[in-house]
Amino acid sequence: MRDAIIENNNNNNNNAPPSPSPPPPPPQALLERLKDYGQESVFALWDELFPEERDLLVNDLEAVDLPRMDRIIRCSLRSQGSWLRLPVAAIEPVPEGSVSTVEERTPEERERWWKMGLKAISDAKVAVLLLSGGQGTRLGSSDPKGCFNIGLPSGKSLFQLQAERILCVQRLAAQAANEGSGGSVSIHWYIMTSPFTDEATRRFFESHKYFCLEAEQVTFFQQGTIPCVSKDGRFIMETRSKLAKAPDGNGGVYTALKYSKLLEDMASRGIKYVDCYGVDNALVRVADPTFLGYFIDKGVAAAAKVVRKVTNLPSLFQLVCLHMFTVDFLNQVANGLENDSIYHLAEKKIPSIHGHTMGLKLEQFIFDAFPYAPSTALFEVLREEEFAPVKNANGSNFDTPDSAKLLVLRLHSRWVVAAGGFLTHSVPLYATGVEVSPLCSYAGENLEAICRGRTFHAPCEITF
Repeated sequence: MRDAIIENNNNNNNNAPPSPSPPPPPPQALLERLKDYGQESVFALWDELFPEERDLLVNDLEAVDLPRMDRIIRCSLRSQGSWLRLPVAAIEPVPEGSVSTVEERTPEERERWWKMGLKAISDAKVAVLLLSGGQGTRLGSSDPKGCFNIGLPSGKSLFQLQAERILCVQRLAAQAANEGSGGSVSIHWYIMTSPFTDEATRRFFESHKYFCLEAEQVTFFQQGTIPCVSKDGRFIMETRSKLAKAPDGNGGVYTALKYSKLLEDMASRGIKYVDCYGVDNALVRVADPTFLGYFIDKGVAAAAKVVRKVTNLPSLFQLVCLHMFTVDFLNQVANGLENDSIYHLAEKKIPSIHGHTMGLKLEQFIFDAFPYAPSTALFEVLREEEFAPVKNANGSNFDTPDSAKLLVLRLHSRWVVAAGGFLTHSVPLYATGVEVSPLCSYAGENLEAICRGRTFHAPCEITF
């Protein structure tokens, strides 16, 4: 009887569901590394994760350079309140001799710098560097900001306007060098995207056949992302298996150039000078020969275009995202910023497993390069000629597609009138104007043959 009872109990045990086995622990080596930097809390929900989520989390964490991140977090938090966190939006006072103002610039200087710039372009010493990592979220679009059509008569995107300005300046440089139509002059275009815009940007260029540029003269590369942290420097989890990350700012271009090996690429092409600008300026003069010639003439490591501030203090200038660098200086900056590891801290709402939570995004700014420059120069330009920012949706108070469109139309209307053309319009002229294709003119030159004696009804696009 006792044997029968034992056998029956055994049968019952065999039929019982197996007890769940405990999940495997996190990889020991990774856990120890995280503990070394006080970040082991990223494994707080490990036991609740599905196997595939554990794999995703481990892969995400393995991709983080923990010593570098720890150095960046510590240095950036320690620098809070120091001058390094102040916005570098104005230069005050302007050092004597470091700025070329519009009033002081003579026609002879402008012509000399223009010719110097075109010569450097025809000698293939110049590249253009576009900062294009941002989406058009504030404009009501999820597309890369460069895809945005601000409403010009042509319907061209910001990318297309900039590509056609490159084509135009290539032609001007070739003509100045007596090399025919421009086919032998090529400006290499480096375009920095972000993980959020890279694929869409590449597709946009491919679908538009690179706007008549050669595909080989365009190089895309991605800026980095950096984990978002709490105010005490701990990583924030966006999901149970993924760190919250954000792009590292437009100043991330220096590190991105270094790690993408593009500084070596520039050197191998014989490039000496790099024109760097932001995508969201509808009037940007890409590879501006005059600015380039001024930069070469001054013999400095870095230069910036500035506009006069809207203020009663005429000595104050505002930096805009229009810069010129030597390739040697870009190498120096990439190493210097990496060694100093100081990022600006932006307190933002961060998507997290607990909903949106306040945390810190770490960013570097394009202006952060200037403290490393042994010599700099400033070049004043007129807002109404070169600065039409596209940052906010229509209906906002400033920097909208509509305001940028009007700045373009008004400037081009002045070009047409100066070239002997006439305008008619059915709405007030201050609310409309004409658009001159960049393929016709870079900065208002060579329009007489197209415009003299002709009448154009605004709004319209003037092409060949």
